[in-house]
Amino acid sequence: MSNKNQHVVPHSKGWAVKGARNGKATSVHSTQRSAISEARGIARNQGSEMLIHGTNGRIRERNTYGKDPYPPEG
Repeated sequence: MSNKNQHVVPHSKGWAVKGARNGKATSVHSTQRSAISEARGIARNQGSEMLIHGTNGRIRERNTYGKDPYPPEG
């Protein structure tokens, strides 16, 4: 099983889902919501993390699916 994080990033045609360190988008979507749904499914399947970027390219949200390497205490 792969642990490649999935990123939802701005794209010239809308929003793209890209695996970490991939030069090419896995898929391109017209809405961010659609891209997030696709990335979530991939991340759940791989047991990896999904990172959602805003229009400025900065990470605005992240979700871990599978075993979190740094679980919070408490």
